[in-house]
Amino acid sequence: MKINVLLLTFILSISIPSISLADEGMWIPMLLKKYNEKDMQEMGMKLSADDIYNINHTSLKDAIVIFGGGCTGALVSDQGLLLTNHHCGYGSIQRHSSLENDYLTDGFWAMSREKELPNPGLRVTFLVRMDDVTARVLEGIDDNMREKVRDSIVRSHIDAIVRSVEDTSGYKVVIRPFYHGNQYYMFINEVFKDVRLVGAPPSNIGKFGGDTDNWMWPRHTGDFSVFRIYADSNNKPAPYSDKNVPYKPKYFFPVSLKGVDKGDFTMVFGYPGSTEQYIPSFAIEPLFGHKNPLRIEMRGKVLDIYNKYINQDDLIRIQYASKSAGVANSWKKWIGENRGILRTGIIERKQQQEREFIEWAGADSQRAKKYAKLLPEYEKVYEEITPLDIAMTYVTEVGFRIEILRYALGFRRMVEASEKGMDDTQLATLLESYHVAAQRHFKDYQEKVDKEVFITLLTEYYRQVEQEFQPTVFREIAKKYNGDIKAYAGMVFEKSFLASEEKVLSFLDTYKPSAYKKILKDPAYKLASDIYSVYQEKIIPDIFVLYDRADSLQRIYMKALMEFEPERRFYPDANSTLRVSYGPVMDYSPADGVEYGYYTTLDGIMEKENPDIYDYVVEDKLKELYREEDYGRYADKDGSLRVCFTAMNHTSGGNSGSPVINATGELIGLNFDRCWEGTMSDIVYDPEQCRNISLDIRYCLFIMDKFAGAGHLVEEMEVVE
Repeated sequence: MKINVLLLTFILSISIPSISLADEGMWIPMLLKKYNEKDMQEMGMKLSADDIYNINHTSLKDAIVIFGGGCTGALVSDQGLLLTNHHCGYGSIQRHSSLENDYLTDGFWAMSREKELPNPGLRVTFLVRMDDVTARVLEGIDDNMREKVRDSIVRSHIDAIVRSVEDTSGYKVVIRPFYHGNQYYMFINEVFKDVRLVGAPPSNIGKFGGDTDNWMWPRHTGDFSVFRIYADSNNKPAPYSDKNVPYKPKYFFPVSLKGVDKGDFTMVFGYPGSTEQYIPSFAIEPLFGHKNPLRIEMRGKVLDIYNKYINQDDLIRIQYASKSAGVANSWKKWIGENRGILRTGIIERKQQQEREFIEWAGADSQRAKKYAKLLPEYEKVYEEITPLDIAMTYVTEVGFRIEILRYALGFRRMVEASEKGMDDTQLATLLESYHVAAQRHFKDYQEKVDKEVFITLLTEYYRQVEQEFQPTVFREIAKKYNGDIKAYAGMVFEKSFLASEEKVLSFLDTYKPSAYKKILKDPAYKLASDIYSVYQEKIIPDIFVLYDRADSLQRIYMKALMEFEPERRFYPDANSTLRVSYGPVMDYSPADGVEYGYYTTLDGIMEKENPDIYDYVVEDKLKELYREEDYGRYADKDGSLRVCFTAMNHTSGGNSGSPVINATGELIGLNFDRCWEGTMSDIVYDPEQCRNISLDIRYCLFIMDKFAGAGHLVEEMEVVE
């Protein structure tokens, strides 16, 4: 990617921090004493590293869970009460919602244990301990080994370690690479399967500001939901049962009503998903110049369609609320990420670092032998990856974004099972699973919405993608429909039995294995299979080989960077494992002449109120509490009710719902977002722009107690005045 002179002039004209920055990093908890304890205590922390992570006695890590598959949660009572974000619990809230019980709009509060709602499939995961298993995983590995042989040995060692520990401990075990495969850590986990919804504010509180305010500051979102973990009579994980009892945690967070001031120490303890801090410039260039713009464009088109129908129909609003939020979240993040990449000039800074690295490598014969050809070879791999990655982006953002195609693809399993042959028991089990899947799919499906998405996205795929990566059905569209995607869509939705719940259930009710040929002839299934074949046969084989090669080169480059900068304190990229980040509460200036304070109050919610825009509707009860200034003990010392605050913690996806902890280990907030101008922090952290956004825990308790009348939940907690 070439950057024009005007753009380069702009980049060089702004103040750019160095690549290694203070307050950044997502640190391994078991190594805090070695790398971070002194730094954290100098910033104001009153705890020791041992208080944060310890396997011999209770510590803060015992009150933290992976919530579901991609968020974090915090234990706040000795009865298994758990707080996470509203957007993390959103799917569960939505699945319990209907026109009769619209919990998304009205909120939900269980006023007794019997009213708490089960959530099949929802899991929470506690870390029991983590161990460095690098020596065991890399035993027998040497630098001259072929990559395939190396990978085979590593996988074999990991499998053996996991089996051994799981067989003797009864826990779930995962081993993850750190520093791109130069180190390995084992995580021994305990997974609980009975997690019940206890409370959620109305979306006008939990999602206040909606997609407009998403990733933005100032923020006034009460982004929390409440769940409870249940266990068997021995306090062990068990499937859902009405005989289960509230889980007794090893530790839970005391909840502080002290609030925060500018400069106060804060710590975020959670499970950040993925970062790429150490990739070279030529890995960022195609993301910035090709992939992100394409994803932004495609998702923007989908959002326009969703929002049009959501604003017209309450049922569609409920059905598509979670879908729309999922699409919008990444869409807006990628826009901010590209702006941040541009503003920081990280591509140019990485290029300078790479020139210095090449000079360093060439200055010593032994280094030159190992590293002189590393970056040129790595860059060549990315040149080959880019066209495949663009094609894969079209497949995932178009083919797998259209609901009827995604649903149709699920019938591949039925076709394969029917071709192989099944006995009556196997057939009955299979049909039952498809009945359940149909009910889930059509509960939140609208054909008219999906059809418009189908036409819009498939038109882009048809016009933009190179013929090599087009499905064969496109030849039929060109010949039979003269390239008219709208006419083709009309045929698909008219003739496909997969567009109608009634037709699908009728098909399942009378299904015999020989009827699988009807699936093969279905136009939606044919298109879905065709696109999937492009993905499986023309993209995946080549791109995965290239990705594997890139991963291997990144591993070597990571090791080389650590040799190149021996005094630098490197933290590992996020990989959905438990991490600690820390930094002070801080206001921020996103642009010249723009200054924002570090907290927001209920006053701002009233200022934003707009009864004509759903995302800015304010509940009558909240307005009444505001008029009467009935904030109780949740008010700040100045009498205001604070809602959110910003700090300089380095966070990423997966940190949603992470506890924000003060200097003495008390819960002061729930992390839920980042400032838009700092969303490039997955690639580069800029202390001027990167701010994590947290819900002030006092607003959370205020909504529970004063607004919802669920003060019994607050009474469960250990509240520190």
